[in-house]
Amino acid sequence: MSTVQLPTASTATTATTTTAATPAAARTGTRALLACLVVAAPLWAVVSLTQAACREGFDITRHPLSALSNGSLGWLQISNFLLAGLLTAVGASGLRRVMRGTPGGTWAPRLVRLSGLGMAAAGVFVMDPADGFPAGTPAGPPATLGPGSYGHMAAGSITFTALIAACYVLGRHFSRAGRRGPAVASRVAGTALLLGDGWAMGGGPAGTATLAVGAITAMLWVSAVAARARRTT
Repeated sequence: MSTVQLPTASTATTATTTTAATPAAARTGTRALLACLVVAAPLWAVVSLTQAACREGFDITRHPLSALSNGSLGWLQISNFLLAGLLTAVGASGLRRVMRGTPGGTWAPRLVRLSGLGMAAAGVFVMDPADGFPAGTPAGPPATLGPGSYGHMAAGSITFTALIAACYVLGRHFSRAGRRGPAVASRVAGTALLLGDGWAMGGGPAGTATLAVGAITAMLWVSAVAARARRTT
């Protein structure tokens, strides 16, 4: 004759503790992932702008921040691209968790992750020295472009396109949630990068500075979205 074993008090207590701990552990993991996204943009902006102000021969109205990957200190900007890109790609998983089931909850994290991967690739491919930077480089564009320049341009196009699209998807997400302020800010950030990139591609005066402003604006906005999501998780 078979018997049925009833759970003891200790077994029930253990099950309850495990059940309660699981959501807490998930929240902790999500907050850690979001923290990666929070720090990625400020890190990249601070390291890039500090170098732009300090490195000899660099002029932000003539040289893109990507040019900082050249020269004896180029490893700083290469590392900056790689680290910020990987933090963004990893942090997108946290954004996916908090946005799951909401409008834009599928594509916004995907696009943020793609922008991070593109940024990391921009660190792998280094553009050619040009227009007087690093110091001693002849003025004007290089006579021919090497594979690094083509790879960097492709990586940059992927990064900027994905980031612009992510901002607009976040705008739709906040609009559907009735949050007018963040919806407007998302679209402004995306438009700032769209215009900055277009101005630089069109050869407008100080186009590299405009591109830097647009890129940093969009990146910082994604970090701000992640920071708020982290506070409320």
